[in-house]
Amino acid sequence: MKQNLTSRPDHRTAARITGAMLTGVALLLPSLAHASGLLAVTSGGFAEASKELSSRYNKENPSAPVTLSFGPSMGKTDNAIPARLAREEPIDVVIMVGGALDKLMDSGKLEPGSKVVLANSKIACAVPAGKPRPDLRTVASVRQAFLDAPSIAWSDSASGEYIQGELLSRLGIETEVKRKGKQIPATPVGEILAKGEASFGCQQHSELQPVHGIDIVGELPDELQRVTPYAAAIVKGSKHSAEATAFIQYLAAPSNGKFIKASGLTPLAEK
Repeated sequence: MKQNLTSRPDHRTAARITGAMLTGVALLLPSLAHASGLLAVTSGGFAEASKELSSRYNKENPSAPVTLSFGPSMGKTDNAIPARLAREEPIDVVIMVGGALDKLMDSGKLEPGSKVVLANSKIACAVPAGKPRPDLRTVASVRQAFLDAPSIAWSDSASGEYIQGELLSRLGIETEVKRKGKQIPATPVGEILAKGEASFGCQQHSELQPVHGIDIVGELPDELQRVTPYAAAIVKGSKHSAEATAFIQYLAAPSNGKFIKASGLTPLAEK
């Protein structure tokens, strides 16, 4: 018996249909989260702390759950927080690099007076697991570590912008390093190291810490360090402003400082 092949979509057509359906579902997720509770978007530096604290918050507040989403504080990727707010995604709370948050506040995207600084973050450097660890204790040793590494990665967010725009110039190695280094959009630097796509990389300590397959060498010395504050704020026009305020206050509570500290950040308040 002949099969009526024309009545059946081939595997490529089926894949296209499935892909379209998944895309549609992905686009609906923020709206669904917004309808059922609070939607908070956090950048990578505060991501691990946010996961822990939002889980605890939801257990204590089951009637007003928080849904977490993730995106960089800056950069040109579609999921960067400024791009998502420009598209008017139904976001209630943002948790991100303080300086980038201030720009959004100045542009009218966030509720005036709602900013709360939660923690400070330091830049650390890492290598693929098991590889030799360079000395990072002095300015001279950091300079040599960058020069000796055959390939280097840094992020497209706050730490990477500092490394690319200031640190390399201060060390007098901008030309040499940029020939063999690259700025990584969106993907955590630690993942690039774990996959062997770079031999040395630097990012916020809290972003490197949860990545498997790497060894964190240490933080940059004080003379070269750039401390980055992370802050939360309410998005302008949020229909859940009272719940957003309660969630931000929970994040900032001194009793939760230990969870922020465990993620590789320095909490502004700890009990």
